[in-house]
Amino acid sequence: MPSDLVVLRREGLYCPQGDFFIDPWKPVERAVITHGHGDHARPGMGDYFAARAGLPVLRWRLGDQPYHAFDYGEPFEIGDARLSFHSAGHVLGSAQVRIEADGQVWVASGDYKRQHDPTCAPFEVVECDTFITEATFGLPIYRWPDTSDVARDIVEWRDHCATRGEAAVLLCYALGKAQRVLAELAAWTDRPVFLHGAVAAGVQVYRDAGIHMVETLPVSETAKGAEFAGELVLAPPSAAGSPWMRRFKRAQIGFASGWMRVRGNRRRRNYDRGFVVSDHADWPDLMRTIRETGARRVIATHGNTDAIIRALNDDGIAAEAFDTDFGGEGE
Repeated sequence: MPSDLVVLRREGLYCPQGDFFIDPWKPVERAVITHGHGDHARPGMGDYFAARAGLPVLRWRLGDQPYHAFDYGEPFEIGDARLSFHSAGHVLGSAQVRIEADGQVWVASGDYKRQHDPTCAPFEVVECDTFITEATFGLPIYRWPDTSDVARDIVEWRDHCATRGEAAVLLCYALGKAQRVLAELAAWTDRPVFLHGAVAAGVQVYRDAGIHMVETLPVSETAKGAEFAGELVLAPPSAAGSPWMRRFKRAQIGFASGWMRVRGNRRRRNYDRGFVVSDHADWPDLMRTIRETGARRVIATHGNTDAIIRALNDDGIAAEAFDTDFGGEGE
């Protein structure tokens, strides 16, 4: 019986045939990185192998490192394993990892989504024997609306805040989510959006990569005492309750996340508005993707793995879980 191409070790997901790790959470000699979110791309590795499209994000997040970059679909070898990166549709430059060795093909998806996103390449279905899938939103309740419609709702919320003399402060993750919102807003408004400094840095990375987004202005360069009434402001979730918020005399706070699909999450976090925007696959797309890969075996990671395992087992697909140290950013 052939050996598994990916096993779980204390450092992360390990490929014995190539002697490398995928998105390791502890320092290792060879790290194959799916994308730049902090729970997947960490400092302290020896060599970094990544998709070329993701290098701008990795350099922003990790600085100069010994990177080995490859185009999507370009094969390369590490040890006895043959690898290639394929678009995951999660954020700019995100990738799945195809591994071929010992007559088997495995695909480690990293994080992925199937919805249209004007800021990154679309997901590519890669046929395989074993598929390692995320399960961040692996429950049937999670079903995403059209993001263009959500962008229209955000503009209407901003306009509603204007009638009340309030700023509309939208919390969203600085890598992927903020840029996607700004790109979708471009179809509905030509008014500039104000940015927290932590968001502005990532937006510039995307602009430098040629991604079209609505015009933005830094909050920090606005005249002292400005009230921002009727303006839309993007900030990271960490800004909520921080001294930075005091510059807005009156404001409503919204949050853009897949977790906003459950209304109780918005109430518990005391947000005025919740907007359902996720850079992860929802339940229907998780199930669809798994079936389209043709995988006979599925390994679920980080999220609601139990529900996916039960559903796949009921359909006659062998499924299990890896207990990984992923999750928390870009949801």
